[in-house]
Amino acid sequence: MNAKIEEIKGGITAVLKKHGVKKAALFGSYARGEDTPKSDIDLLVEFKGRKSLLDLAGLSIELEDKMGKKFDVLTYNSLHPLLKDRILGEQEIIFGET
Repeated sequence: MNAKIEEIKGGITAVLKKHGVKKAALFGSYARGEDTPKSDIDLLVEFKGRKSLLDLAGLSIELEDKMGKKFDVLTYNSLHPLLKDRILGEQEIIFGET
């Protein structure tokens, strides 16, 4: 795990716990080590229980406030079938189950 991923992990763990996240993983440019200063942070999450779209939006807003970067937060169940294998193949689990 590179230093940027470790920094993100350390910065958001408390927020993930607060919002009932069971598992979280980075994907996209940060997971591939191809991020730039303009890159958003792509995050996959699995919640402990059922959550609404408002819960997901609230998590995203709090993560953005905490880290000062835009987050694109998706759930594992919302992944498009054509992209799922690629995303799961590059994910870097940063919280919860490994």
